[in-house]
Amino acid sequence: MTYTEEEAKRKLGELVARFRTNIDVYKRSAYKEAQVRREFIDPFFEVLGWDVSNKQGFAEQYKEVVLEDTIKVGRSTRAPDYSFRIGGQRKFFVEAKKPAVNIKEDVSPSYQLRRYAWSAKLPLSIVTDFEEFSVFDCQMKPNQNDKVGIGRIAYYTFDEYLDKFDAIYDVFSKEAVLKGSFDRYAQTTKGKKGTAEVDREFLKEIESWREMLAKNIALRNPDVSIYELNYAVQKLLDRIIFLRICEDRGIEPYGQLQTQAESGDVYIIC
Repeated sequence: MTYTEEEAKRKLGELVARFRTNIDVYKRSAYKEAQVRREFIDPFFEVLGWDVSNKQGFAEQYKEVVLEDTIKVGRSTRAPDYSFRIGGQRKFFVEAKKPAVNIKEDVSPSYQLRRYAWSAKLPLSIVTDFEEFSVFDCQMKPNQNDKVGIGRIAYYTFDEYLDKFDAIYDVFSKEAVLKGSFDRYAQTTKGKKGTAEVDREFLKEIESWREMLAKNIALRNPDVSIYELNYAVQKLLDRIIFLRICEDRGIEPYGQLQTQAESGDVYIIC
């Protein structure tokens, strides 16, 4: 169902009132993440115009919201709770927590979210338990030793949602994303001190791989020429990157390259 902005604010007010009335129950450890997602977080984003449960019956590749989306983070496969998309293109992730988690002070949720979004090259993403709503600039490479506030550009509690409604709606509603407001907002956070974009970091990582491969090949092949060494290194890198792109796009089984590497049968990529 699509709401006008005024209707959306009223619906959000109803959610806020219900949460406030029973907050003591919701903050108990027994109240699970699955419950807060179903009762509050799903309706919150539906209020913002997103078809969270795919009531329109879109094909998988065109769903507005993908639950437990699959991404590659380092050497592992991870699944952000929500992936919000337009035309099949990811725009931002939402990572959900139960209200017993202190999102403002606990570093784990923010680091987890920033790793996901950084790996997927998304500029902004959100951690929320409905009680708290924390927005992060994810264009800065995450570090496990980062403080919880690193990259955080907005933070609201549930009792601020109505006062801050325009700030939330004008960036994260489906209408705002379609009109380009989300992208413009993301651009205002780009290039701040300490940020390092994914492409730049990826190139640095490739250079380190190139050096390691060259040393390894030269050590085992003392008669190899510079031309042959450069050719072999580049060919290996090209094939590895190509296979990873194929995996990411579903052309090849996800994780196949890693499985082959760990099995010792690495020559399948040559």
